[in-house]
Amino acid sequence: MKKLALTLITIVTVFTLAACGGGEAPLRVGMDLRYPPFETVDTSNNPEGISVDTARAFGEFIGREVEIVNTEFGGLIPAIQSGEIDIAIASMSITEEREQSVDFSNPYFYFKIISLVNQDFATANGLTEDTTVEELVAVEDARYVGIANQVSSSIPRDQYGKEVNEATDLGTAIEEVAQGGADILLMSANPVVNGYNANPDDTMIVWDAFVSSPIGMAVQTGNSELLDQANDFIATFSEAGGLYEQLSADWDQVILDNLGRYGLEFYINE
Repeated sequence: MKKLALTLITIVTVFTLAACGGGEAPLRVGMDLRYPPFETVDTSNNPEGISVDTARAFGEFIGREVEIVNTEFGGLIPAIQSGEIDIAIASMSITEEREQSVDFSNPYFYFKIISLVNQDFATANGLTEDTTVEELVAVEDARYVGIANQVSSSIPRDQYGKEVNEATDLGTAIEEVAQGGADILLMSANPVVNGYNANPDDTMIVWDAFVSSPIGMAVQTGNSELLDQANDFIATFSEAGGLYEQLSADWDQVILDNLGRYGLEFYINE
C-alpha cells in the first residue's frame, strides 16, 4: 500500500512539473552586452536593456525561463549553428547573407542609418539636421569615411558611387569627421549621436535615413517551432498593453535623453 502511494505521488509530481514547464531547459538567448540601451549590463553586471526585456517577455510568452548568453556579435550566428544558443535577440539586421546561415523572424525594430557631418562642411554647403539624403549626396567633392565591411563604406560606395576612405575603427572615423579630415560618416543612430555628443562644436547630425534596416530574431535553420513562436510573439507587440507600450514606458526617456530628438518610436517605425 505504501509503495502504491509513493508511486502515485511520483506520477503526480512529474505531471505537475511537466504541466508547469519545469522539465524544459531554459531558453538560451544570445546577445552582445556592449551596446546600450539595447544590450548592456547594470552596475552589478546583470544583463539589462531593451533586448533583454524583449527576451524575458518572449520567455514568459512561451512559458520558458530565459538565460541571457553574452556573446560577441560576430559569434552569434556560429553559436546558433552549433546549438550553443537557441535564439539571438541582439539588434541583428536581416540581410540576404545572414539568411543563408540562420532563419529570421519577422522584423520588430528598424535601425536607421544616418549621418555624422563635419560642421564646417555643413555650414559651407547649407546643410541642416533636416537635410535630405538626396541633398546630402548631391554635394560634390564630399569626402566620405567608413569602416571596412560595414554599411558606412558600402552604402556611399556601392549605392552612390562615392569614394570612401576606410578607417580602422569607429573612433578613428568619428575623429576624422570632427577634425575635418573627412566630411561625412554613415552609421546607425547611437554611434552617430555619441560621436556628435563627443564633438558638438565640430559635427552635426543629419537625421534623414539612407537605409531603414529591419531587425529580427535569429534561430537555427529549420527550427520552425521556435521561429513560429517568435513570430506569434512579435505579432502581439502593437496590441494594447503589448511590448511596444511596455518598452516605451521603461525606455522612451532613456532613448530621448540619448538621441535628443526621438524616443522608442524612432526604432519602431520603418
